[in-house]
Amino acid sequence: MADENGSSNSNSNSNSNSTSIRLPLMLYNTMTKKKEVFVPKFPGEVRMYVCGVTAYDYSHIGHARAYVAFDVLYRYLNQLGYNVTYVRNFTDVDDKIINRANEYKVKDPDNPLSDPLKLSDHYCAEFLKDMDDLQCLRPSHQPRVSDNIEEIIEMIGELIKKDCAYCLNDGDVYFSVDKFERYGMLSNRNLEDNRPGERVSVDHRKRNFADFALWKSAKPGEISWPSPWGNGRPGWHIECSAMSAKYLTYSFDIHGGGIDLIFPHHENELAQSCAACEEAHIGYWMHNGFVNINGEKMSKSTKNYFTIRQVTDRYHPLAVRYFLLSMNYGSPVNFSLPQTDLASDAVFRIYLTLQDCSDAVRPFQDNVNEKAKGSSKKTVQPSDAKKLKEDFESKMGDDLHIADVLKGSLQDALKSINNELNGLKKKQKQQKLLAVQSLTELEAAIRDVLELLGLLSASPYSEVLQQLKEKALIRAEMTEDEVSRMIEERAMARKNNDFAKSDQIRSQLTAKGVSLMDLPTGTTWRPCVPEGKDQLSGNVP
Repeated sequence: MADENGSSNSNSNSNSNSTSIRLPLMLYNTMTKKKEVFVPKFPGEVRMYVCGVTAYDYSHIGHARAYVAFDVLYRYLNQLGYNVTYVRNFTDVDDKIINRANEYKVKDPDNPLSDPLKLSDHYCAEFLKDMDDLQCLRPSHQPRVSDNIEEIIEMIGELIKKDCAYCLNDGDVYFSVDKFERYGMLSNRNLEDNRPGERVSVDHRKRNFADFALWKSAKPGEISWPSPWGNGRPGWHIECSAMSAKYLTYSFDIHGGGIDLIFPHHENELAQSCAACEEAHIGYWMHNGFVNINGEKMSKSTKNYFTIRQVTDRYHPLAVRYFLLSMNYGSPVNFSLPQTDLASDAVFRIYLTLQDCSDAVRPFQDNVNEKAKGSSKKTVQPSDAKKLKEDFESKMGDDLHIADVLKGSLQDALKSINNELNGLKKKQKQQKLLAVQSLTELEAAIRDVLELLGLLSASPYSEVLQQLKEKALIRAEMTEDEVSRMIEERAMARKNNDFAKSDQIRSQLTAKGVSLMDLPTGTTWRPCVPEGKDQLSGNVP
């Protein structure tokens, strides 16, 4: 795996498993407001830029939704055979970062986090830990604003030269929206709609209230860099234009981010990039939907949010990723404990089925291919694996309809495995070998789908199942020993024919997300969806 500023890990840009770009891919383009066939500017190559985080705090589930969505796109483009250059930036110079560093400085001047760049460096590293937990591949490049000041200054200079920007006496530089006739073409907003104070800062020195900052003059004690207009630092929007141009040129294929970035960030990016370079063009603008809590947008500014770390402390990262993929990327999704419990349960069922399948076929793996050779009869039809692959490609090709895969064809494939496993012991030897061969093919197809969705762990199935159980115990606020003692207490109650107490113990555990299973070998347990859990509100407990 690469470092945070370098290239992606070795698997992320490899096309060794892909033969060719074989299927059309439809993507919803925010610019045209419709789905379009994806055609890259250069055959076989894709250049993609996704706006990254402002690194001043732990990232929240809303951020995770964006980067999981574009990670799937990244994986799928690679699988289709494209050579993908994926750039995702870090904003490490910003008012929020400076303000947070000042808060640390007031409390303890010697705290390393009182330095804005050290503060942002710390939270960049924490963000990457979260992304690794969620199995997001590292992008090809992860540039930081502080490392690209020269490129930003050059671009601002070009805009001033073309009379699309102006400098005030104190060194502030603004983009002039009046000089760009197509301003508003991405968001479909008129300048009259941009009232001062609503997503546009109030500054009476500006020629037009919608003009936005390209360079901010330094205030006393603030971090700054020298420029032709005096010491200062970049505005927010110019950063992404300069960095995307540096790594991808002014003309590239996909620009992504959250739907809240359409205006003003992406609108302003588009305006300044086109003003700086006539050849500037982005083929497809893609935006993921909000994550809401009780119908309200998750946002740090309103303190209505949960960090990724808060949630992964209590839920397996695969369950969180599954939840984030359970709705189409462009739709809003409401974060709640019941929905996350359902996602966790779905992941447990997937890995339990794969574990059962692996256990069943393992004794036959040395001779199954030889014994089954020459026979066309299979109890699990070859079409099961083929159908899963074809349905996956069809849904992914239609603007990444991942939810349909998770809730439809993947569940059908898992059901086919379980049905076959239930009848496996009753089959004759030759039939059993044929069934095992088909099960192996279907397991491989499921693994391929999970890999492309970032839901396949590098750990053995058994380890993932154990990890899911450990997270369930955290949510239940119980230990393994406490569960075992309650199982023993229940066994004693059953032995004494005290079935009321036995049922009560089972119900108590089920309410906590612990489901008991009575087997011939004894009683064991697995995670389940807790009964009676309400919609999430307030902090994750």
